[in-house]
Amino acid sequence: MLPAPGTAGTSADRHPRSVRRMFAGIAGRYDLANRVLSLGCDVYWRGVVARQMAPGPGQRALDIACGTGDLACALARRGGEVVGIDFTHEMLVRASRRSQRGVRWAGGDALCLPFADETFDRVTVAFGVRNFADLDRGLAEMARVLRTGGRVGILEFSRPVGPLAPASRFYMRSVVPPLGGLVAGDRGPYAYLAET
Repeated sequence: MLPAPGTAGTSADRHPRSVRRMFAGIAGRYDLANRVLSLGCDVYWRGVVARQMAPGPGQRALDIACGTGDLACALARRGGEVVGIDFTHEMLVRASRRSQRGVRWAGGDALCLPFADETFDRVTVAFGVRNFADLDRGLAEMARVLRTGGRVGILEFSRPVGPLAPASRFYMRSVVPPLGGLVAGDRGPYAYLAET
């Protein structure tokens, strides 16, 4: 659950410089950590979004906070032209190593997208809105670049309720930070993940 828009939340620091530094530090092992910590479910979840949000022939999609490019490439495999944008250079370096036809990589901030109004038919973000320093502004930018009749797809974690809630809290607070630290070499980003 995200804090109120425009606030920094509890101790999780969403300042752009801190978020950029955090992701730059784990870029090299980011994909491996995602696979291990989600037990491979992250691939399935992105596949669901890609199927539901696939751009048709002649359409354009924007994948915001694209990271190493998993979702952008999954979208491109289903057609259309895809732009993956991220504000962490090290993530874009990893993404650019993928040879996926139909994808272009760009640097940029989700809160000030470097595109004209109504440029894209689809706008997606996977596990990125949690990092927006200003959620309202980020959502407004997504709406601004979306063409009339377009679709937005957001894939994000939530805090479960009901009988699975205690097990989920335990996993996120007690298992994810140390395991993330072991896999990625830095526990901090995974403690941040548990907090956000």
